[in-house]
Amino acid sequence: MDLTRKLSPHFTLRELCRSDTAVRMGIDNTPTEEYNRNLVVLCEEVLEKVRERFGPVRINSGYRSLACNMAVNPISNIISKISQHCTGCAAVFEVDGVANGTVAQWCIDNLPEWDQLILEFYVPGQPNSGWVHVSYVKGKNRKQVLTAVKENGKTVYIPGIVL
Repeated sequence: MDLTRKLSPHFTLRELCRSDTAVRMGIDNTPTEEYNRNLVVLCEEVLEKVRERFGPVRINSGYRSLACNMAVNPISNIISKISQHCTGCAAVFEVDGVANGTVAQWCIDNLPEWDQLILEFYVPGQPNSGWVHVSYVKGKNRKQVLTAVKENGKTVYIPGIVL
């Protein structure tokens, strides 16, 4: 599969499939054609719109094969449904120089659709803290908004955005 392939005007397959965990552990992290199509929709409906507003978007995590996802977070995958990263429907990203809380709130206020938006581990007053997770499922978007925080060493999801 050609990793230089453009998924949208500003995003390549390489960006959305890159995984340090997969490289380190020798895991194949190549999406199927179906999951490729999901990545295209995610780029078009979410990431390109964020880029248009804020400039270059840095993808921290996009597609993850099931093996890669299990290596990244085995416990959550065993006790909950499989991550939307495994189907090419989710990305974690940041915009350098813009507070992640600002980006998350803009997404809520300006994107017409998304399935799940999570502001993860953002600390108000520390603009580079945390990151934004957004998923998009064509035709099935819940517009669920959560904030992920650590409490007693465990990740807790709070409804809404906590800034």
